[in-house]
Amino acid sequence: MAIKKQYLKTKPLCKVTFSVPAKKAEKVAVVGSFNKWNTKATSLKKLKNGTFKGTVDLEKDHSYEFRYVVDGEYVNDEQADAYAWSDYAGAENGVLNL
Repeated sequence: MAIKKQYLKTKPLCKVTFSVPAKKAEKVAVVGSFNKWNTKATSLKKLKNGTFKGTVDLEKDHSYEFRYVVDGEYVNDEQADAYAWSDYAGAENGVLNL
């Protein structure tokens, strides 16, 4: 899994690209505090090499909790900037610091 951050010079935004290698998966989405944990809001597109990829524009100078949903199963990114415990999920969420 990979996270790429590209800060914009003209706007207070950061383009965050999420990449998830999941050749056997049917659907992958990224959910988090930035999209109200909506599993349909930010689906990632499957590429020919089996990696799912998508880009989200997020405000900089914020932190966001997030996870991936791979065929219905919640998964953390090992490249997250940090991790935060969620009582609601009963697990840790990845944290993205922009």
